[in-house]
Amino acid sequence: MKAIFFEQHGEIDTLKYADLPQPEPKPGEALVRVRSVALNHLDIWVRRGWPGLRLEMPHITGSDIAGEIVSVNGPTTTPWVAGTRVIVNPGISTSEDEWTRRGEDSLSPAFRIIGEQLRGGLAEFACVPAASLFKLPDSVSFDDGAAPLLVGLTCWRMLFKRACLRPGESVLVVGAGGGVNSLSILLAKAAGATVFALSSGADKVRKAGELGASAVVDYTAHPDWHTEILKLTKGRGVDVVIDNVGSRTMPKSLRAVARGGRIVTVGNTKGYELSFDNRLLFTKQVSLIGSTMGSRQDFIEATEFIFRQGLRIPIDTVAPLSDGIAMMKRLEDGAQFGKIILKP
Repeated sequence: MKAIFFEQHGEIDTLKYADLPQPEPKPGEALVRVRSVALNHLDIWVRRGWPGLRLEMPHITGSDIAGEIVSVNGPTTTPWVAGTRVIVNPGISTSEDEWTRRGEDSLSPAFRIIGEQLRGGLAEFACVPAASLFKLPDSVSFDDGAAPLLVGLTCWRMLFKRACLRPGESVLVVGAGGGVNSLSILLAKAAGATVFALSSGADKVRKAGELGASAVVDYTAHPDWHTEILKLTKGRGVDVVIDNVGSRTMPKSLRAVARGGRIVTVGNTKGYELSFDNRLLFTKQVSLIGSTMGSRQDFIEATEFIFRQGLRIPIDTVAPLSDGIAMMKRLEDGAQFGKIILKP
């Protein structure tokens, strides 16, 4: 089968588009013909690697899989039929412990992610746990099915389980071009929040507004963007800041958040070593909240809400898998607005 993979950690030149043996499902697994797979920044981080990450090489990333069942190895609780259109929950609980018993799957040390510790979907076929399959509604295309999977799970837990966002509150999304941030705008707006966003350039600012942001600040034109947010909120600040940028933005996020507000983060696209004025944290009584992925129930709630509400995460580009390395470069450069979809 054709696949995009790497055999050692490194930069984009370590990626290959070539043939690998078609995988065979182990007991409890399903073989899925991949029809659409979406890219995430996770693909970049996994390829570059980090201390303690040990992968079986060659490794295939790609967490967002929509496709058709080819076969299932062994009995499952759902009688899957070959040809059924499915999506795959990228979060996998590999054992039971105190966290999974509380429904906090992603806190478990045994939690795994398809495309990270497990082989993913940047290939013509993928083997996944049968328990992670969910039927894709007939009204939803493979592209629209794949686009919100990893980010949908992530955003749902981040916004509603960790930040506890409530209708009528205000939210600032720091950056609007990536999958998590663009979906955060859609979900927060649908939940009844007033949404502000940061973006760069007239085109991305316009697109962020079209997603539902009440006001969008161009951070290239306004480097001190936190003062613009304070002006828009009449000096109060926002209830929740979503900051997945990291070291470049956290000090300003602390100034943009309201007293008693919350800053929630699921990533660090521009640096993980944070430095900020601690006095702002305790005098404003700000909660700094981390979040990662979510539970099986979070995935069910997120995808059902997204599909039922007809929320369509913006898709920047749809390209063949053979163009995937160039598309990964587009993602690394931050040139996209929304998700990049590859089609094997």
